[in-house]
Amino acid sequence: MVALLNRRDRHHAWAETVWSEVEAPLLTCEAVLAESCHLLRRTEAGPAAVMELLRRGAIAIGFSLAEESPAVGRLIKRYGDVPISLADACLVRMSELLTGSEVMTVDSDFRVYRRQGRGIIPTMMP
Repeated sequence: MVALLNRRDRHHAWAETVWSEVEAPLLTCEAVLAESCHLLRRTEAGPAAVMELLRRGAIAIGFSLAEESPAVGRLIKRYGDVPISLADACLVRMSELLTGSEVMTVDSDFRVYRRQGRGIIPTMMP
């Protein structure tokens, strides 16, 4: 999301291409929205652009941290040495819950993370 909304991001062109090829809405979680807003706070697009994607239905929240906090907590503990962010842990958990899904990311840590212990997380990466 950050690469898509920040024209100066080195992965911006890749993000635009991928976003144009996937069917909306893309599922995400509040932690990713918060992290994206933070990272975009000093850009032209800014946090308002993140909220506009949500308002337009281009993205949707498909995760409840309240319900999944035990599993997310285990992931944070397991990957504490990476370290894993709350947003990343939520996305790993979403990949466990949503079989057949792919995580769109520029974060190479997703090559390290595993779902359900040993399963490679299908990703779309530049």
